[in-house]
Amino acid sequence: MPSELAAPAELIDVRPLGERLAVEATKKLAKTAFAELIRLVLPAGKEIKEHTAPGQLIVQCLEGRVEFTTMGSTKVLEAGQLLYLAPREPHALRAVLNSSLLLTIITTAAQSDLVST
Repeated sequence: MPSELAAPAELIDVRPLGERLAVEATKKLAKTAFAELIRLVLPAGKEIKEHTAPGQLIVQCLEGRVEFTTMGSTKVLEAGQLLYLAPREPHALRAVLNSSLLLTIITTAAQSDLVST
């Protein structure tokens, strides 16, 4: 992934890629001590085997359609829908259509701060 990360208060464009979806790549958008933002680009048919995220995960479908398997069931995410998972919850996904997703990973350090306030 390219290392051009957004600076604080910099605008980040997460609108659908449309026709550019076929030629764009996954890109890390921003990273702080408490969160990471990634635009995940998946061509139709692409599968990501079961894995975990290091923190709480928020997955928002920006465009396309993705089958997201976790906690014993498969959900179909379409543009405008999102779901979230607890830290280290195993999950897998498969793009039904060319798709892009906005992933937000909230690190354990940030979660500890939220609990203690």
